[in-house]
Amino acid sequence: MDAMLKAAGTAGMVAEETLDPVDWADVQALSHRIVDDAVDYLRDVRERPVWQDMPAEVREFFAEPLPQSPQPLAQVYGEVARNVMAYPMGNIHPRFWSWYMGSSNFTGALGDFLAAVQGSNLGGGNHAAALMDSQVVDWCKQMMGFPQSASGTLVSGGSMANIIGLTVARNARAGIDVREHGVAAIDKPLRFYGSDQLHSCHRKAMEALGLGNRALRRIPTDAELRIDVGALRAAITEDRQAGFRPACVIGTAGTVNTGAIDDLQALARLAAQEDLWFHVDGCIGALIAIAPENSHRVAGIEQAHSIALDPHKWLHAPFEVGCVLIRDASAHRSTFAVTPEFLQSTPRGLASGEWLHDFGLQTSRGFRALKVWMALKQHGIEKFGRLIDQNIAQGHYLGALIAAEPLLEQVAPPNINIVCFRYRGDGLTGERQKALNTEIMLRLQEDGIVALSDTTVHGQHCLRVAINNHRTRRDDLDLLVRETVRLGREVSRRGTALPSPLVGEGGREAAG
Repeated sequence: MDAMLKAAGTAGMVAEETLDPVDWADVQALSHRIVDDAVDYLRDVRERPVWQDMPAEVREFFAEPLPQSPQPLAQVYGEVARNVMAYPMGNIHPRFWSWYMGSSNFTGALGDFLAAVQGSNLGGGNHAAALMDSQVVDWCKQMMGFPQSASGTLVSGGSMANIIGLTVARNARAGIDVREHGVAAIDKPLRFYGSDQLHSCHRKAMEALGLGNRALRRIPTDAELRIDVGALRAAITEDRQAGFRPACVIGTAGTVNTGAIDDLQALARLAAQEDLWFHVDGCIGALIAIAPENSHRVAGIEQAHSIALDPHKWLHAPFEVGCVLIRDASAHRSTFAVTPEFLQSTPRGLASGEWLHDFGLQTSRGFRALKVWMALKQHGIEKFGRLIDQNIAQGHYLGALIAAEPLLEQVAPPNINIVCFRYRGDGLTGERQKALNTEIMLRLQEDGIVALSDTTVHGQHCLRVAINNHRTRRDDLDLLVRETVRLGREVSRRGTALPSPLVGEGGREAAG
C-alpha cells in the first residue's frame, strides 16, 4: 500500500503553491518601509490638500484589465502609493467637514492590520477575537448606560445598526411570529414614527423589512428641528383609530442636517405610555453621553430599547465599525438566531464559544473590535469624551465667527458640532444665492483648502460644516471664514456660475 501511494505521488508530481512569499526577508523590509510611509502620511496630513481631483492618467490606471501573471510586491505597493494614497477622500484631514465621518487614528490602523494578519472570522466560536468583540460591545453598553444583561453586536456602520435595531422592534411588536409567517400575516399594518429630519437609512430599513416607506410616518419638527412630541402623540392616536398598529418611536440623537437632538426623555415617557418600542438613532450624537460638558444633551438615551451608534465617528476608529445595542437580549437573539447542522455548539473546543452571528445578518464577520479596543486602551474613554466636548466647542466658536462676519449668515444656530451658514451675496436670493454658495463650496474643495457639504434647512440652501475631527484646530475655522469671504467676493465680482433668467436651461452667465 505504501508503495502504491508513493508511486501515485511521484507519477504526476506538480509543485504545490502558496500565497506566502518565497523570501520573507524581502517582505519584512518592504513592510517596514510601508509602516514608515504610513507614519509620514499621517504626521504630514495637514500639509497636504484636503482633497484633489485625479488626473486622467490616474483614472485610466483603474481601468486596467484583470492581471494574469505576477509582479513584484514592491511594484504593487508603488502603484498604490502613487494612485491611491495620493488621492484620498480626505476625511482624516483636519479641515474635512463635509460629512459626519470621523477621522481615524494610527493605533486603530495598527489594530486593523493586526486583525487582518490574525485573520479570525467573528461569526463566533471559542477564541480570543470573539471574546474581544463581546468585550467592546460591553464597553459600548457602559458608555450608553445600558445594563450588563443587554445585548449588542458590531456591524458595518450606522445604517446596518439601525436596520438591526428596527428589525428587532418589528418582530417584538408585530403580534405574530414574523420569522415563521412573514409580514403579510400581521393583522394590522405597523407604524413607525420619527422626525422629518430622519436619516435616509430608516426608509431603507422600512423597505428591507417588507413594511414599505409608508409605514414610516414623518412627524413635523419644532423651530430647533426636534421632533414635535405633541404632534407625535396625536399621530399615534390617529393611526390607532384608523386601524394601524403603532410599533416604534425613533428618536434622533443628532440629526445629519443640523445636529438637532430630540427630547429623548419625553420620547421615552411617551413610548412607555403608548407601549411602543423606543429606538434611538445615535449615529451622530449618542457618544455625547461620554462627554463631561455635554452629556446632558442626550439624557434619556439610557432608557431606549435599542440604540444605534458609530465608533467610526466620535471614537475615530478606522472605517468601518458600527454598533447596535438591544436592551432585551432574548428578543435580539430570537430575531436572528439560526443553528444549522454545521454550526452546532460543543461542550469543549473551538465550537464551545458563543455564536456571534446569532445577533445579526452576517455569518462571516470581520474582526472589527481590535481597532476600537486598542485605541480605547491607549487613550482611555475620558480623552475621547474631552475630544467630543472640543468639537462641540469648536462648532460654537465657528458660529460666533459667522455671526461676527457681515457677509455671512447662519441658517440654523449651532446645536452641537454642525454649523449651517451661507454667503449673503449682494441682494441675491433663491437659485442665484444657491449657485453662489455652491460655487464657493466647490472651489474650496478643488483648491484643497477645505471640504464642506451643502444642505437645505428650513427651505434655505446653505453650506454645512460637520466638525467630527480630532485634528481640527480653531485656526482651521478662522481660515474657513477668511477663504469663504474671499471666494464669495471673487465669485460675486466676476459673476461666474450664477444662473441667469436670460440664458437657456442649464446655462451660466459669462465671466466678467
